[in-house]
Amino acid sequence: MAIRENFTYTDMDLWLNDKRVTEIECLVPDLTGVARGKILPRAKFTQERGMRIPEAVLGMTVTGNYPTDDIAYDRAISTTDRDMILKADPTTITMVPWAVDPTAQVIHDCYFSDGKLVDFAPRTVLRRVLKLYADKGWKPVVAPELEFYLTAKNIDPDLPLKPPIGRSGRAETSRQVYSIDAVNEFDPLFEDIYDYCELMNL
Repeated sequence: MAIRENFTYTDMDLWLNDKRVTEIECLVPDLTGVARGKILPRAKFTQERGMRIPEAVLGMTVTGNYPTDDIAYDRAISTTDRDMILKADPTTITMVPWAVDPTAQVIHDCYFSDGKLVDFAPRTVLRRVLKLYADKGWKPVVAPELEFYLTAKNIDPDLPLKPPIGRSGRAETSRQVYSIDAVNEFDPLFEDIYDYCELMNL
């Protein structure tokens, strides 16, 4: 996803200066779509122009574990769990609107030490798929859908999740699938989501 077409590293540095960014969330999607990575201080991000992260990160499960006895995982991930080199894609830089300090995030591409793109990294796979479309003169139309559950705060993993308290001060006692009233109970949250998406050009 290019937020800023043709943005270069120089453009990104100027943009970061203009926004007075102090931290950068360096993101790489794993195979389940979860954003993994590191948070770097601005100076370190600019100085190093890349960082290392183990390739096993790409194969983590949605719960943060590693697959066991998985032939596809074992075929893709080196037994030595070698490091990948992550390089920022300047066209994806955006602010993190919910952060307290001025923070940006940027999606990274994964490279092997020989300079080749990691072939099983999601962004590399996506590029191959997009090329197949382009070769046929097709243009994919994508509409991601944000799906999630709202739950009450729960700091004890041994206790079951409970419905959250809405604006009315009451929690739901039964399922209210597609209920407008149920959604309106959490209208401030949805307004925040819309505002954040707009600020991030999503």
